Amino acid sequence: QVQLVESGGGLVQAGGSLRLSCAASGRTFSNYDMGWFRQAPGKEREFVAAITRSGGRTYYADSVKGRFTVSRDNAKNTVYLQMNSLKPEDTAVYYCAAGYPGRTVAVSSSRYPYWGQGTQVTISS
Repeated sequence: QVQLVESGGGLVQAGGSLRLSCAASGRTFSNYDMGWFRQAPGKEREFVAAITRSGGRTYYADSVKGRFTVSRDNAKNTVYLQMNSLKPEDTAVYYCAAGYPGRTVAVSSSRYPYWGQGTQVTISS
């Protein structure tokens, strides 16, 4: 099993930035692709970004492309989500997730068996 703990959420004004972190423990972190998802009130959980286990490839939802950057430090067992130019519609609980590598990086939450507890991000207008 992999245990995941997110941090770095908070309240910021529109146009601001936040950096989320997700610390992993348990099994070898570098064996897993990592994803970030978010869920706003009354909405389904949606894919935000993902990174392959080596960090060599990244993927983004169209809604965050150019504003968010996912990265990882396998030596620190941590994945990051740098969020810039934040908008009120980015308000959500953000979750990191660990999944087994496949032919393609997973954008579906069902491909990720391990999840953190989430961290709240609130963007004021």
